[in-house]
Amino acid sequence: MRSHLILRVVSKLLIPFLLLFALYVQFHGDFGPGGGFQAGVIVAAAFVLYALIFGLKTIQKVIPPALLEVLVPMGVLIYAGVGVATWILGGNFLDYNMLDSHDPSHGQHLGILLVEAGVLVTVASTMLLIFYTFAGRGR
Repeated sequence: MRSHLILRVVSKLLIPFLLLFALYVQFHGDFGPGGGFQAGVIVAAAFVLYALIFGLKTIQKVIPPALLEVLVPMGVLIYAGVGVATWILGGNFLDYNMLDSHDPSHGQHLGILLVEAGVLVTVASTMLLIFYTFAGRGR
C-alpha cells in the first residue's frame, strides 16, 4: 500500500475530521440523536480506515491490542461507577440528580456525559478488537 500516495495523504487529512465529528456526536448526544454508541463506532471507523491504508501492524503499534483489552472493561467500569456513585450519594442506581445536590439539572447533564463516555470507550475498543481479530486471521 506504500505506492498509493493519494490515499495516504487523503486519509491523514480525513481521520482528524472523523475524530472531531465523533466528539461532536458524543457531546451532542445530550440534546439530540447521537451519543456514546454512535461516537464509538465513528472513532473505531476512523482507526479502521487508518489500518486499511497503513496496514494492521501499524495500527497495532499505535493502539496495541493489550490496551484495547484494558479499555473494554474500563468503559463498563465508568458506566457502572456512575451508578455506584449515585448509590453512595443516597439515590437509586443511575439517579443523576444525586450527582449535584444544588442543581439537579447539572447532575443530570454530568451523569449522562459520564455514562456516554463509558459507552464510547467500550464500543470503540470492542469494535477495534473485533477488527484486529478478523483482519489478523490470515496471518
